[in-house]
Amino acid sequence: MPNHRTGGGDPAHTLRLLWRQLGAGPRRGPRPGRSLEDIVTAAIALADAEGLDAVTMRAVAQAVGVAPMTLYTYVPGKAELLDLMLDAVYAEMPRPDRSGEPWRVRVAALARDNRELFAAHPWAAEVATGRPPLGPGLIAKYEYELRAFDDTGLDDVTRDAALTYVLDFVRAAARSAAEARSARRDSAWTDEQWWAANGPLLAEVLDERRYPTAVRVGAAAGTAQHAAYHPDQAYEFGLARVLDGLATLISPPAPDPAT
Repeated sequence: MPNHRTGGGDPAHTLRLLWRQLGAGPRRGPRPGRSLEDIVTAAIALADAEGLDAVTMRAVAQAVGVAPMTLYTYVPGKAELLDLMLDAVYAEMPRPDRSGEPWRVRVAALARDNRELFAAHPWAAEVATGRPPLGPGLIAKYEYELRAFDDTGLDDVTRDAALTYVLDFVRAAARSAAEARSARRDSAWTDEQWWAANGPLLAEVLDERRYPTAVRVGAAAGTAQHAAYHPDQAYEFGLARVLDGLATLISPPAPDPAT
């Protein structure tokens, strides 16, 4: 389970912060010449560089050059700050007009956009969003991504479920890719080096008569991917299956009787 989740702060105050409503800025004390955007930007940069565990109120205060107690006059705590961070990166996502493209192209594009978001901000894939940050960034993202399913014949509930299905796949793929990168980084070995070191021992202990399918398929996949797991190949294969699954719900458009 993720260690971080959105929606952990005071709901009313968090919404006022997200929507920059009057009174959601510094609550007391002198203005130090910083804005809420400065604080959120610093927190995002810290998370990008060192992960979410490094984002503490003290560390963010140091990054923006204010005392920790001054930071609390802008943001009540890390829970609210996390909502602001996630909504900010959502707000930065591209939203080109894809209205003339086939639905599979539109959905594949929104999947790619989210994958690129997680590549730029790996910490975002770690955050549980069962209680999402209902800010302008998220709402604009949701509105835009729902339109990828225009002209598919899906009802509103199914459209929402279809979007969730796609985003859950992308999040899971992003987490697996991050774990693979972390393993390579922590071991200081490439996948090829790791298998070269462990392959001979594995060959000694693995009985092909007992595990014939595992040996055959594992060897074929490893040769094709040059590793036991290849994030890009896993993503492309999975996305194609996600789109195939959605296609079973989407009826082809009725023929135009005038043609």
